[in-house]
Amino acid sequence: MSDSISFSKAELERYSRHLIIPDFNIEGQRKLKAAKVLVVGTGGLGAPLLQYLTAAGVGTIGIVDFDIVDDSNLQRQVLFSIQDVGRPKVEAAKERLASLNPHINIVTYNTQLTSENALDIIKDFDVVADGTDNFPTRYLVNDACVILGKPNVYASIFRFEGQATVFNYQDGPNYRDLFPTPPPPGLVPSCAEGGVIGVLPGILGSLQANEVIKVITGIGETLSGRLFLYDALTFETRTLKVHKNPDTPTITQLIDYEQFCGIGLDKKSAFDGDEITVEELNQMMIRGDKFHLIDVREPYEYDISNLGGQLIPLAEIEEHVNQIESDQPVVIHCRSGKRSGDAIKKLEKYGFQNLRNLKGGILAWADKIDTEMAKY
Repeated sequence: MSDSISFSKAELERYSRHLIIPDFNIEGQRKLKAAKVLVVGTGGLGAPLLQYLTAAGVGTIGIVDFDIVDDSNLQRQVLFSIQDVGRPKVEAAKERLASLNPHINIVTYNTQLTSENALDIIKDFDVVADGTDNFPTRYLVNDACVILGKPNVYASIFRFEGQATVFNYQDGPNYRDLFPTPPPPGLVPSCAEGGVIGVLPGILGSLQANEVIKVITGIGETLSGRLFLYDALTFETRTLKVHKNPDTPTITQLIDYEQFCGIGLDKKSAFDGDEITVEELNQMMIRGDKFHLIDVREPYEYDISNLGGQLIPLAEIEEHVNQIESDQPVVIHCRSGKRSGDAIKKLEKYGFQNLRNLKGGILAWADKIDTEMAKY
């Protein structure tokens, strides 16, 4: 198929540094132009991944994401600028990538990848690159790739550490061979909760792009069957062998991955049956209702912005049980609702029946303020 691919004079000049590589040359560039790659997620990993695949000349690049650009993204998601804040990520990404290379086709899916749409979206692509940051989507991407027979170029990051490999390539192992079962909910925090040094996703996303190029062109040895580990603090690397597990179940259909990962199963007990919306909290404030507001974020987060509640970081919540009101509503919040849910779980052991979790956390509150300001 790649033999029928031709290049304009502008493209030949653009890709000249590829063309003079003996093992790559014009045939490697033809394969890139003929290829279709789907990148799932435009976050820390997706940003450099998309930029390098675009610059390399991959003919068709698909982008799946349903998030919008936030100020906190700009520390590592170098695909975006301050002018993009508030815009859908796929929209901002397509605009930036088109300005980088006008010779390629960019297809966007401004939607969440789910069990209902994953097969339909992935089937038209040759390679999938997983840049997601949560376990349900990782298992979903893996299983869809297995069912459709698509290579899955994978990476993940956390704080100062990253890992990368290639799954489901030339009868190699898939994600479930390495991670048969997901960790318990809340055991492994996301980057939003645990943080990540800004340069790390640039390093791992670039490695992903390199693996995608190797899969497409057939040059070199991919990381299939090997897991690359990187520590940015010590600059130490390790490469571990990954084998197919005979006990890995045959994947024939997509499932409910949030349920598989145990997410939401204990929501009722965790939140004592109650979540409070930012609109409800706002009305309580307007009416002057008596309630206790607790912020379980870290002090530096509180200093950036807060709702005026009492600061008790999650790690210290059980040490301050005697300060928490038991005879009036207690509203607990964090950045997004995750840590406040964990705080409620801890406090339930002490018999509290009056705890409510602020749905969406301070991010939802900020969205409400932005919406109200837009009316004027």
